[in-house]
Amino acid sequence: MGIGYEWVIFIHVLSAIGSIGPLFVMLVIVQLLKHNPTSLDTTTALRIFRESVRFIKHAGHVLVASGVVLVAWGPWEWRHSWIVLTLLLMVVSIFFLASAFKRVFRAVEAHSISYEVMVFQLGRATWIYLILLGIMLAFMVLKPMLW
Repeated sequence: MGIGYEWVIFIHVLSAIGSIGPLFVMLVIVQLLKHNPTSLDTTTALRIFRESVRFIKHAGHVLVASGVVLVAWGPWEWRHSWIVLTLLLMVVSIFFLASAFKRVFRAVEAHSISYEVMVFQLGRATWIYLILLGIMLAFMVLKPMLW
């Protein structure tokens, strides 16, 4: 494992930060919308959410690609429990990210959701995705061998 491997680890860590970091901004936006509705208009808040989700997706692509390289070049095998569980959670999180926020965006555009429900659903979706990514991060850092 040479210097190239170390650079891929660095890229992998940076992309993990890029995948998780925007969620904390999204939590702040939800709190602003919830506790001070006049502090930020809905259009701006939803634009921040859309761009954050887009950034998370792109960082996730780099995260997955660099993860594949790390497994291929490193001492790990695809059958290790922490890799299998991370991949399963990744599939769940991809489907979740693709649908949860989009559902709220569409409901707002169709005027079929109240402000309070929108704020609740955005907050809930953000927390769920943050928890999923946190569990995946724990698997990658702790590397538990469960089987």
